[in-house]
Amino acid sequence: MSRAVPRSRRRSPLALAVGAAVAAPLALAVPANATTPTAQGTYTVTPLKFTVQTGGRNCVVDADLYRPAGVDATHRAPAVLATNGFGGSKNDGSTDAIGKAVAARGYVGLVYSGLGFGKSGCLVSLDDPRIDGVAASKLVDFLAGTRAADDGTKADYVTSDGKGDPRVGMIGGSYGGAIQMATAAVDHRVDALVPMITWNDLAYSLDPNSVSDRSVPGAFKWQWSNGFFLMGEGQPLLVPSLDPSRINKLTCLHFVDDACETIRTLNSGSYPAAKTGPLLAYARSVSPVSYLKQVKAPTLLIQGQSDSLFNLNEAQATYRTLRAQGTTAKMIWQSWGHSGGLTDPATGELNIAQGNLETSYVGKRILAWFDRYLQHKKNVDTGPAFAYYRDWITDPTRTYATADSVPALSRKLYLSGDGKLVDNRAKVARGSREYKNWLIPTSHSESSLAGIIGLPDPAPRDTAGTYLAWTSDPLTSPTDLVGSPKATLKVVSPRTERVQNSGDAADKLVLFAKLYDVAPDGSKTLVHRLVAPVRVPDVTRPFTVSLPGIVHRYEKGHRLQFVIAASDDAYGGNKGVKPVVVTSAPNDTGVLELPVVGGR
Repeated sequence: MSRAVPRSRRRSPLALAVGAAVAAPLALAVPANATTPTAQGTYTVTPLKFTVQTGGRNCVVDADLYRPAGVDATHRAPAVLATNGFGGSKNDGSTDAIGKAVAARGYVGLVYSGLGFGKSGCLVSLDDPRIDGVAASKLVDFLAGTRAADDGTKADYVTSDGKGDPRVGMIGGSYGGAIQMATAAVDHRVDALVPMITWNDLAYSLDPNSVSDRSVPGAFKWQWSNGFFLMGEGQPLLVPSLDPSRINKLTCLHFVDDACETIRTLNSGSYPAAKTGPLLAYARSVSPVSYLKQVKAPTLLIQGQSDSLFNLNEAQATYRTLRAQGTTAKMIWQSWGHSGGLTDPATGELNIAQGNLETSYVGKRILAWFDRYLQHKKNVDTGPAFAYYRDWITDPTRTYATADSVPALSRKLYLSGDGKLVDNRAKVARGSREYKNWLIPTSHSESSLAGIIGLPDPAPRDTAGTYLAWTSDPLTSPTDLVGSPKATLKVVSPRTERVQNSGDAADKLVLFAKLYDVAPDGSKTLVHRLVAPVRVPDVTRPFTVSLPGIVHRYEKGHRLQFVIAASDDAYGGNKGVKPVVVTSAPNDTGVLELPVVGGR
């Protein structure tokens, strides 16, 4: 599925169709071969169906073909392939807008409903390259002119790089973002990718553990996960004349078996090694983290700062892997994501539904990417390696800053026994402090689905006695953080230590790390409402937490506050009450590392 989102955290049709894709207004059906005039040009829209064999089933894929006026066998054009976000279809306002946008700019557009959504058949298989990727590859065959649609329609007017090799790019968000990498992994004819607000590893996305040991399950992101599960399960009930291929009679209504078992295990609150390992391995197997080595297409990654579903760390992981293996890749951190900023995007931010590609920074970068890799305009500047939106800049022409790479961790602060964050070990006061969890959640970061169902989201909070905080002195100048902070911690939890090797990871300690901005009047802001869930692999050893990436300015006079909390009501938590003690001494204390830009 703007700067920091208001507390109502509204999500727009663009988030839901190009991003998360829930409850987006449906576009009006377009008559076959309708001619549509635009400011850029005219095009025809032709509904098509394709029967493809994938995942052991025959699936009917519902698509719309957008053909610019004047494009024919002697006047060819590159193509752009796109599909919807989770729960949407080709007719979503913004998915449909992609077809219109690319056709108006001279590209052949093929927009389709993903497997299990809209009027496309088969089960939801979470963008599995072996199923969804193969299905998309069959559509690339159509663009190559080597196969016809079910009604016999052929495309003999797409620019070709060789026999059976059309020049084709892909664009889309969230579920429509991961499918691009799944397709490019199984079909190297794809020439350019623009994945937006999507995932690197679904195991991290849905059951995040913010430590490097990914063999240990995390804290179940139950609100987001169950919201999407119910959307998927509801598909057979919402679509008239349901295709029987979309019903799973064995485990759940609409998902493949492994997806059903994964969500059931996560909801159980139990993590037995014999069951949990294979299921989290399944989540990774359908994720880019498992197949990026096969992706060779130039990739422009666009991720949202306001996104607790797929945070900036997901894009960073994909970006680093692609770059390390020699795949051309660049990355933009825009303002909006699944967690908001889309109904009323910040001035100058991309809004495909409004067609502002030529006037928004991100839109111009997308057009340049396609110009370079689909039009083969070699003199086109595709922009810097890394760019990020700054919500504290009011001039919309200057909101993006650029860099050769994501800034490194450059500032260390130390956790003092008196609750202070200090800049030198010598200033650390000796001391011990304790917190304990309750049997119900006592901290709130977000109501993940609040914007989708139209409810306000209360301000973040922590309950006294169930968290510890360390706070800096007031800052003497504005301080900008760009990147993923890191904390190295050591805790004492005897009750956890006695049971942590039980064979059920649910017995391990769970905690939540986060950063607040404390204003001079004492009011606090949880930066983008982001938290780092941790299931501590071994409470007898230090552990390192990677917090979600942020772009945030701490103004002069504000204080930075680091918190570890016992719970969060958007996530699964501890099994039983587990008191935790954190001790500090000058030569033995926790360390917080920050990606400070400009050395301030």
